[in-house]
Amino acid sequence: MIIGLDIGTSSTKAVAFDLKGKVLAIQSISYPILNPLEGHYEQDPEVIFKACIESIARVMNELQDPYKMLKPVCVSVSSAMHGLIAVDESGSPLTNCIIWADRRSEDIANGLKTNEEGRILYQQIGTPIHPMTLLCKLIWMKSCDEKVFIRSHKFIGIKEFLFYRLFGIYVVDHSIASATGLFDIHKLVWSDLALNLAGISAEQLSAPVPIDYVLTLQNRNTAASMRIPEGTTFVIGGSDGCLANLGVGAIEPGVASVTVGTSGAIRVASSLPNPEQKQRLFSYLLRPNEYIIGGAVNNGGVLRNWFRNTFLNESTIKIKDEDFTHFLNEMIDSVAPGSEGLIFLPYITGERAPHWNSNAKGVYFGIQLHHTSAHFARAMMEGMLFAIYSVGIALEENTGSIQKIYVSGGLARSQNLIQMLADIFNKPVFIKDTVESSAWGAALIGMEALGITLKQPLEEYTAADITDDNEQMYEPNKQNHAVYLKNFKQFQRLYDKLEDEF
Repeated sequence: MIIGLDIGTSSTKAVAFDLKGKVLAIQSISYPILNPLEGHYEQDPEVIFKACIESIARVMNELQDPYKMLKPVCVSVSSAMHGLIAVDESGSPLTNCIIWADRRSEDIANGLKTNEEGRILYQQIGTPIHPMTLLCKLIWMKSCDEKVFIRSHKFIGIKEFLFYRLFGIYVVDHSIASATGLFDIHKLVWSDLALNLAGISAEQLSAPVPIDYVLTLQNRNTAASMRIPEGTTFVIGGSDGCLANLGVGAIEPGVASVTVGTSGAIRVASSLPNPEQKQRLFSYLLRPNEYIIGGAVNNGGVLRNWFRNTFLNESTIKIKDEDFTHFLNEMIDSVAPGSEGLIFLPYITGERAPHWNSNAKGVYFGIQLHHTSAHFARAMMEGMLFAIYSVGIALEENTGSIQKIYVSGGLARSQNLIQMLADIFNKPVFIKDTVESSAWGAALIGMEALGITLKQPLEEYTAADITDDNEQMYEPNKQNHAVYLKNFKQFQRLYDKLEDEF
């Protein structure tokens, strides 16, 4: 048995797998996003640390016979990217974790990405220059929160915070490091150019290590709090995005992974980083000579929650998530594809790929008397998928044609949305019964790190090999695609016309 620990934006999940990928137990602990000022988005690192410990303990408690007596061969960790925590010499946080959605450094990012220095830097780091990156957040902190900046001993992310608390050292995996905007993805060291811009030294960051880096938990009390044995192995793992590709088997040419949780992303694997001049896509490192190329959109599941809390009545707001999903699906199904001309630009929290415009805003366009709340619901979801489609177009321009798509995250629990994705992309979309792709990707890295023998080398695995779960395929509807394509072209024109107004 192996535990994949997935530290996400909205929750931390601990998933116990057998060595073929069967889920034996799963526990999830949610926590809030804090919004102390306009454009500031943070989370309490202590709350997330406790969620990590408690989710592992709960998953150990949940194991049923005949698995109840099993102990994990290791805990391997997946984590969200782009978080920044300033800590003092004792490792105590001086700030909350400033997360990917934070926009306080948008003026810095806008200035840097358009000058020659920014263009050179993008070729080194592979991450578009944007307020999400630690680079821009650090430049902001140096200018606008100088007292904290000067007091800070280290600048770390949430997984580094967890590993420091467990093991007393500061280490960061190459996968997370490559998303900071500070890491040279070619030399696998912190970029001198980025460090100079941020005004810090490499010693103020964690030591970069491969994703199969192993540590042993020696603290008896901490082990007991997680209900795992003292001496349990921890594998550092990677970022949630890179591991999601690995977890669904999207590591072959022409195979894309789409993940939608709070935000969303589409990614493909490549043996080379992507050097495109338009700076639309990221190149995150999974392992040496193995890159995950793609783009993330800000507005995924956050749209669903916004629509629920803003447009629906109080009784609907309070129903359970699974009941609300059924309710929303019924609304969407009552309206024909294309939402009868209603189009939604989904940028309610700004946007990352492909525009990297933190000033972008949400827009409903084409409202007429016959449009109902159901039209608004369907247009909202179509707009979210259009945003992902626009990243997919940029991907195909740079990495070749996408032949099929694997889906994971919250999107994978809605048949309506999976079919909409297939119709919009005009590609077959696949989903497995187990959709915890980042946790399973972490588990696969854990197995690799410990030398657990698989029936074939990990890089040769396809999604069909990874688990015994059934795989469902959704074929695209060409008539629906034609309707969506017409709306999508208008969606693109609307963004271009409104960009200056944003």
